Parts: sequence; structure tokens; C-alpha cells
Amino acid sequence: MPDYEGVNGLREEFKVVGQHNLPGVLSYAVATGTAKFGGDYTKPDMLFARFLHSPYANARITKLDTTKARAIPGVVDILTWEDPDVANFVGNGEHWGAPRPWLDNVADMEGAEVGCIVVAEAEDICDAALRALDIEWEILPHVVDIKKGAAPDAAAIFPGVNTPTTFGSRGGGGPQLPPKQGNVSHAGMDEGDADKAMAESEFTLEFDMNIASYGSVMPNIPGSLGWWEDDPYHGEGQTLHIEGAVRNREPIARSYHMPLEKTVQEGLFMGGRYCDWGLRRSQEITPLLAKRTGRPVRCVNTREETFDFLMNQRFCHIKVGYDHTGLITAVIDNSLADAGVRGSSSFGTAGDLTYGPYTSIKCTDIKQRMDIVDSNRGMMYVSGQHCPFNWDIISMAEYLIAEKLGLDPIDVARRNLHGPREKNDTDPVPSFDACIAEGRKLMDWSWHKDGAKRLPDGRLHGASFRYQQCPRHSGMSYSVKLELRQGKVHFPTQGPHVGIYAMECNAMVAAEELGLKYEDIVVDFDYREGFTPMGGGSDGTTASAWATKECANDLKKQILESAARKANAPAAAGGMMMRMGFGGPPKENPLKGRTAEELDMADGMVCLKADHSVGLPLAEATGENLFATFTGRPPLSVWSVGPGARQLDAMNTAYCEVAVDEETGEVEILRFGVVADPGKVIRPTSLESQVDQVMYMSEGCQLLEDFIYDEHTGVRLNTNMIDYMKPTMLDVPRVDKEFLESRASNAAYGASGISHSLANTHLVIMAIHNAVGVWVDPPATPDKVLKALGKA
Repeated sequence: MPDYEGVNGLREEFKVVGQHNLPGVLSYAVATGTAKFGGDYTKPDMLFARFLHSPYANARITKLDTTKARAIPGVVDILTWEDPDVANFVGNGEHWGAPRPWLDNVADMEGAEVGCIVVAEAEDICDAALRALDIEWEILPHVVDIKKGAAPDAAAIFPGVNTPTTFGSRGGGGPQLPPKQGNVSHAGMDEGDADKAMAESEFTLEFDMNIASYGSVMPNIPGSLGWWEDDPYHGEGQTLHIEGAVRNREPIARSYHMPLEKTVQEGLFMGGRYCDWGLRRSQEITPLLAKRTGRPVRCVNTREETFDFLMNQRFCHIKVGYDHTGLITAVIDNSLADAGVRGSSSFGTAGDLTYGPYTSIKCTDIKQRMDIVDSNRGMMYVSGQHCPFNWDIISMAEYLIAEKLGLDPIDVARRNLHGPREKNDTDPVPSFDACIAEGRKLMDWSWHKDGAKRLPDGRLHGASFRYQQCPRHSGMSYSVKLELRQGKVHFPTQGPHVGIYAMECNAMVAAEELGLKYEDIVVDFDYREGFTPMGGGSDGTTASAWATKECANDLKKQILESAARKANAPAAAGGMMMRMGFGGPPKENPLKGRTAEELDMADGMVCLKADHSVGLPLAEATGENLFATFTGRPPLSVWSVGPGARQLDAMNTAYCEVAVDEETGEVEILRFGVVADPGKVIRPTSLESQVDQVMYMSEGCQLLEDFIYDEHTGVRLNTNMIDYMKPTMLDVPRVDKEFLESRASNAAYGASGISHSLANTHLVIMAIHNAVGVWVDPPATPDKVLKALGKA
């Protein structure tokens, strides 16, 4: 759906949008280390705060005596969960499911904040006070193996707590499911009659997938510094300052019942977390502690405390019916998923049922059942979405069907992908076919069956393929403001508090529409401004850029009207300089006699529409200060409207080649390939780096990363960057990329973005199977590969 509804959405010529190597407006601050994150802020006379962290996977504090801790010199304050200030505090950070106290005496996981907070003159004094606490614990049953936790005789770890299940519906209502039993909640979706269709299928196959959990380790640890001060400029009462909170200052203002004009968050940076929406306790509590002590208070997590889930574990058992052409005729999906600790997001678990790979295939007989198991393994914020709608299930099915029938999995995928309009549409999806054509060339694609190809060095060669639609946040509304002030166009924004540095793309769109250079747009960061181009990485960027495009055209109209007024105003009598004998008569305005409709903007000039060489620089063409605003969103994307939201437009494809050494079990990714159609590329640098990021993240989860638990204690054993293995610069392969521009989507100029749609959990795993002919559960470490080969 091209950008028909917006102004100039079908523009064909671009001078700024799509340019390579345009510098980021905040790149210098990040590259030089001058960018300040929550853990970087200091204030004179500040105090430090630390939470008590549970040493147990599931436990309750039955006694907490703070007498010895309070006696330590330098301890200023100790709050327990029973203190009214803490008991009555309501945070506005992310928390899913049944509400619970912001802090209580029950810890759901090892390392969880529990019981109390210490405030002291130094962090080491905080630590000493925490060690001096007299605590008695009741150790409760724990679950860190979700298969065991799902057993009927397993102790219920969160009795009475309802685990979130599906939100929304794909087919107009789900099946009748039993209530929660023990640790297990149930979710499901039905479409058609999968059992009947399976019985009538020409062929069937069954397979198991283990989607392993893995973590997101932030390079800049979360934390905050809060303080209060008198501010006579914003009315009676003190002003709240908070640095290091995420998103923006609204959640903090709500938590402390403060008006926005008296809530200050000037810092721009929150740290490199993939699409982070969640406030941590350390980012919410410091204003309360500062109010109690009368001094600034800083609270910062340690690195060990930042291993949140980026993906919850899931075991899938899939049964697929298909015919001799590879067409899928029935799907039965039974999954066992980790719900995480209380408050975890249901993205990645039940959320997957409402939109996912099954909406893209022609098959209309699908049954999904998911058992969602409470556990003490870890917290998954909604920021934990890796690929929340896990399309790798259908990629695995199509790969296996291809192996069974001796077909190319790309051909099987194309056979099953429905047309652009609905499930029974047999037309091809143009974007998908274009991506496939380029992908075959990019990868020199020549399919072979598993175990059939060796490289010159003797290692086995494997290859794999997957596809997904490019999503975008078209439902979000944005408020944009542009100002012409003293001849310069200013673009105010409150900053990238969500970790999405998207102002570059928006500034490029503004420059394009105003006929200016990218560097002519002055981005003004001000926490009081309303515009933040948030909403899921590049897909949110293309949606906010649509609003920017509309605003820029409004400002352009005002500029042309102002330029026409100035050009046609009566000449002023000789000015002071002329009367004093300086200067000559004023120059003739080349725009004189022209209406605003006859004018245009190009190359930094206000010029004649018929002849861009005739005109004046913007600053000379108008002396007025002008501003334009726009609030709105692009038209809804096709995947979010219509019956069952089954329409398809912009697509992306990913490829992987591996080499597997049968003697050592070592797997080397030779290269990734990505051919994607984001509709329209706005900023290539941003798009390329996001693709690199997401493919490296996918490499980590399939080859290296895993959480290791002591089953007897429930304690996580690898919460440091030595024991927890992530890819380094020495590990990552090259990512070959080709970007297409179908202009088929709804956002700016027909763009959609990429965001998390290229993230995957089994692209590398499929390539390994194609190399060696056996399945290896992720992470495919050498010992697992050798075991699968029967050599260990």
C-alpha cells in the first residue's frame, strides 16, 4: 500500500533520503564517551543506594532485623518492604499480569530485589550494611526446568497467580481451555479443523524445536540519580530531577504525582538494549530516597544484575500435513513455554499465538496449544522480544518438507505463501518474489540435500533460508513540530530515551521535503518537547517519519507564502545606511511578482517552480519566524487490518551458509545473506547496522548463548561476561545485504522498516542440519554437535 494518503508520498526524486554515510546527530557524543547514561551521573553530596538481592531462586523473608546495619557509620537510611513509603509506592515501569507490591518480602528468582533498600555515603558502605542484616529466610520450591515444573505433581510456585495468556485473537475467538493447573496456564488458537485435515493429509511429519533462552546484556547498566530542588519558575513546590530513567519522564512523573513541567530529565541516553520499554527498580526509586534524605541519591545496577531474558525458553512439538507438491494442509502446534517470574511479558509466549508464521501460509486448518509454565528462571520484559512472532517454526517445517520431497526449501516456501490479499489468494507476493530472485543471485544459491556437499578443506557445507514480513508500528501517533527561526529550520525533540536513535531519519525527511541539505536541519534536544520517534526500531522510524513529512510540507507552504509576501511588499524608504551614504539601492527581489503557488524550495533556496536557478537563500527569502505542527499517524499497515490481518506487502529473506567440522564439532558461519524490501530505504546506515545487529544476535543465540542453572538450588551459574558467551568481533561473519524498494508499505514514501523481523532462532540450526543431517538443539556448541553425530 504505497503512501497515497500523505503529502508527496509518491515522490520519485530524492536528494537526501537514501544517502549513505550521513553522520548521526549524536554520534560524536557516543563515539567520544561524552554521552552520559544513568550510571554516569553524579551530584555533589550525593548518596548511594543498593537493594538487597535474593541468594535463592524462590524464598520469603520471615525476619529482617536492621539494627546492626543501621549502626554502621555512613549508613543514612534503610527502608524495608513494610515502610509506608515503600508499601504505598506505585511504580509505572513495565509489569504484566496480576499486580503485586512494588517491593515485598518474596523473591521469585535468584538475584531479585527483595526486602529492603540501604542508603549510605558510599556503595561499599551499602554493601557492608546489606551483609550486616539479620535475615531469616523460608526457602520455597523452585522451578528452573520447565518440563519438570509442568509435571502434575510439581509444587505450585505462584499459587493463585494467573499467568497472562493470549491478547487479541487471530480467528475470532479461541477454544475452551482448562483453567490454570499447578504451574501451568493454557493458551490456544484454532482455525478450521486441523485434526480432520491432518487425518486426510497425503503425508505427515513431526518434529521438535527447542527455542533456548538467552539474555540481553546492556553495555550501559541501568541506574538513576534523583534529586529535588526549589524552582521558582514553575510554581510552588520543589522540582523533581531524574537522570537515567528510560523512555521519557512521564512514568516517573506519574509515580511521584508530579506535573510534567516540574519533572526534569535532561539526559538523552538509556543504553543499548534492544527495544527496551522497561523501567528497572533502580531507575524508579531514587526520587523517593532523595525526598527522605534531603540529598541526591544514586542507584545503579551491577553488570551481574542485567542478565534479563531476551527470549524465554520454549519447547515445540509440531505435526504438519502436506501433499506431494510441498503444500502444507494441516498444522498442529503443541508448545511448552517458560512464563518466567511474576511480571514477565507474555510476548514470546502466548503473544505468539495471535500473529505469526501461520498467518502467512495458505493452510486454513491450524491448531495451536501452549502450556505456559511459571518458573524462577528470570524476568522477561516486553523489551525481551527477540522475534516475538516466531516465524522459524514454519521455516523449519518447510525445510523438512523440502528434505523429504527432494525440493528446494525456497520453492516449498513460495508454494505455501499465500497471495497479498488473503489466505485463499493464489497470486504471488511481488515483494517476496523480488527478494527471492535477488537472494538466489546474492548467495549463488544451489540447493543440496543434507550431508551432500563438502568444502575443499573437507568440512561439510550447509545452507538455509527463511522469510518474514516486515512489520511496522503504524498504529502509533506522533506529534511533530518544525520551526523556521532566524533563517534556520529547527527540529525539536525530547531525545532518544528509548534507545532508538531515529532523529537522523526524521531530519533527512524534513530536509528532503524542504529542499535543504541534511546538515541544514538543526536538531534541538529538549526534554520538554513532545516528539520522540519511538516504536520499535526502524519500523517506528518510518511511521514517525511519515508524520515528519506531513509537518515539513505544512512548514514549506508557510515559507513560500512568507517569501511571496516579502517579495511583493512595497519597497521601504531609504534606510539609515543609505541616508548616511553607505550602500546602494536595494537589489531587486527575483521572486517579485510571483505568488506562493509559483514558488518552490530546492538546494537551500526559495526559487521559482519553473526555474530552480532563480531564487534566494532561505534566510534571505523570508525574515519571518514560522512554525508548523502535525499530530497523526500513517495509514494502518495491511498486516494490522482486515479479517485475521492476513494481508502481505513488504517482505524480507535471510540466508545462512555454514561449515561443520565432523572431527571437532566446530561450526563456522561462512556468511549470512539478507535480501530485504523495507519499502523505501530512508537512512542506509541505520538499516545496515540494524541488520548487522540482529544477525549477530541470532548467531549468539544459536551457537553460543545459554543460561545455565544449578537445578538443586535454582541459582544461575553464568551471570558474567566470561562464563556467559556472546559473539565478539572475532566471531561474527560477514553479512551480505541487498535492499529493494517496492514502495509497497504504508509509512513514509511507502516504507516499512525492518525492526526485529529478521531476528531468528533456527536459521543457523537449519544450515547445520543441512550440513550433517542431524538436529542439534541451540546453542550448537561443539560438544552438542559431536553428541548428535554419535561421537561424544
